[in-house]
Amino acid sequence: MRPPLQLVQRPRADGSLAALAEGYERTVELRALVDGWPHTWQERRLVVRSFSVAKSAEQGLRKRLAAAQHELAALTERRRGKKRPRDRQEVGAAVATIVEQQRVGALLQVEVQEHRQERAVRAYHEQPARLIQEWDFSISVVEDQAAVEQAVRRLGWRVYATNQPVEQLSLEQAVLCYREEYLVEQSIGRLKGAPLSLRPVYLHRDDHSTGLVRLLLVGVQVLSLLEFVVRRSLAAEGESLGGLYAGQPKASTPRPSAERLLASFAGLTLTIIHQADHEMHHITPLSEVQRRILQLLNFAPSIYTKLALILANFPQNGRKVRL
Repeated sequence: MRPPLQLVQRPRADGSLAALAEGYERTVELRALVDGWPHTWQERRLVVRSFSVAKSAEQGLRKRLAAAQHELAALTERRRGKKRPRDRQEVGAAVATIVEQQRVGALLQVEVQEHRQERAVRAYHEQPARLIQEWDFSISVVEDQAAVEQAVRRLGWRVYATNQPVEQLSLEQAVLCYREEYLVEQSIGRLKGAPLSLRPVYLHRDDHSTGLVRLLLVGVQVLSLLEFVVRRSLAAEGESLGGLYAGQPKASTPRPSAERLLASFAGLTLTIIHQADHEMHHITPLSEVQRRILQLLNFAPSIYTKLALILANFPQNGRKVRL
């Protein structure tokens, strides 16, 4: 017997509660051999139905049902230039293809009716007058409402597994934590590509590999913090940040990525020219977008402009230094 369903809710900005999902859980005992030693533990199976996923899946199912019925109705239509099935076998094969492609075979009751008629053909040249038998087909389609409703009830269900006790992680907490999973995956995904690029790894010693991973994890934390602070500031002001997309000056986003924020600072340079009795230095002025990003990070523009004075004390032999 299935345990009673629990409702999963999340607070809205106005203080009301939004229903996200419903579900129940079961506990099973698992056993395994690890290095020859038996291990036993309790695993909680959380069976959860997301309302948003179920709604989206139902819309997709209704759309496929409508598309299948439209295609089946058009199968035997008489239209100029349209090839129609010639016999019952071809009609059956076409019907099977349509319901399989739309994945609605168990939800539709399709009946193919065969009609035979005779047509008189007049004599022509050496051909005598005769009667020709012709076959036509019609298709009737009816939705199996009971099967459709049962299929809808099965949509949106997922199973989560955890060995955390219910005192530490309730079903509601588990669902809410899982919904934030993409944030963790996105941050760890930065290790695989730009700008951190852990792979490919050319190290052979384990301690070197461990050190590299730990160093890059510090970079992950910096990027995540940078992204979090800017998004939080934009959310507090109720605004979006524009100027981050090349060729799209009007495009803006309230949730810019750390990669786009850093890319907006590309091209900044410090130029130092040493002469006999004095030196000159110049730093690329900040754009409006760059100043806005520093403001969202709670940094004053002087944190950047001071670089010209600091770096000017290091002789660069008249070279241009890219920051």
